[in-house]
Amino acid sequence: MTWNWQLPDWPNFSWDKLRLARAEEHFLVGTGLVVGMVRHLAPDETQQLTIETMSTEALTTSEIEGEILDRASVQSSIRKQLGLSAESRRVGPAEQGIAEMMVDLYHSFAEPLTDEMLFAWHRMLVRGRGDLRDIGHYRTGNEPMQVVSGAIHDPRVHFEAPPSPDVPGEMARFTAWFNRTASGGSEPLPALTRAGVAHLYFVSIHPFEDGNGRIGRAIAEKALAQSLGQPTLTALAATTLTKRKAYYDALEAANQNDEITAWLAWFAATAIEAQRRTIAQVEFLIDKTRLLDRLRGQLNERQERALLRMLREGPEGFEGGLSAGNYVTITGASPATATRDLMDMVARGALVRAGERRHARYHVAIQLRPVGPVVLDEHGGISGAT
Repeated sequence: MTWNWQLPDWPNFSWDKLRLARAEEHFLVGTGLVVGMVRHLAPDETQQLTIETMSTEALTTSEIEGEILDRASVQSSIRKQLGLSAESRRVGPAEQGIAEMMVDLYHSFAEPLTDEMLFAWHRMLVRGRGDLRDIGHYRTGNEPMQVVSGAIHDPRVHFEAPPSPDVPGEMARFTAWFNRTASGGSEPLPALTRAGVAHLYFVSIHPFEDGNGRIGRAIAEKALAQSLGQPTLTALAATTLTKRKAYYDALEAANQNDEITAWLAWFAATAIEAQRRTIAQVEFLIDKTRLLDRLRGQLNERQERALLRMLREGPEGFEGGLSAGNYVTITGASPATATRDLMDMVARGALVRAGERRHARYHVAIQLRPVGPVVLDEHGGISGAT
């Protein structure tokens, strides 16, 4: 098998600019929409959106790699890193490390990419790990760096990275490319194209002993933020997680060729889908504020607790709808009280009921906005996007 870094034209990637043109324009229009909508949020809502987005990205970029973290701990750590009040809780090293990296990415998005920045991110990511030899610097091992799956006696090699001695030189070339292709650099690239190339280019080098996927996705976020001129609230990792197999398949195919139009089309569609999730989240926050303002002083403590619990599920809603049994679990009310409370919430316009009797399910009286998959076709058309 010949890998992309072994080809004579490496790392001179090529792609069909025309196929990506409509996606680039669509993404920029969407960015303007997000910025305009966020301006209508109250400061506490903007803060909530930022923290929710950062914590979700931290959790999902880890979950893509099979690492499940505690949401409350990640969110608490992010709040502390941002200088905000947070509940006192013990936070594990993995949760603290990914939170620190996300906050550093948020604050330093405009700065040039350097070895030192990447080394700091790596130290954050692998905090508490005792199984790694190379922490906070590029890998030095003599054995091949491979991405494999399958049985030990019959492994399938999905990718093999350049040898460790070549990594410093490859990374010097990568960071130079990244910095000169920024919007203010000598060879600027469009937002989605630059972010997609940057992610693939970095993971093709695979410079660290572990953590390459998470750092590669952070680099893509940094590229988008630099192109937009502000920290991005795009749910890129969260969207990638929903299509994890397709993500790995697209990377594997791109690792064998330096013509990467197919990879960039997949990445651009995913970024647009991620942006739509952000738009849905902002619209939900606006509707949530209006609903709570209208209901202020009308609900009892049990009803408020249940409503706020449902609202935490975001624009896609409480899965399956809230049942009377769920209400009892959330509030501790008796079945008879739960039935009265729910009927009252429907009457006040807080909830909408579907079904009857034991099949009755309740939904928040806010338009749900589930986001479907987006695909960039071979002609650059965007299906599934509005």
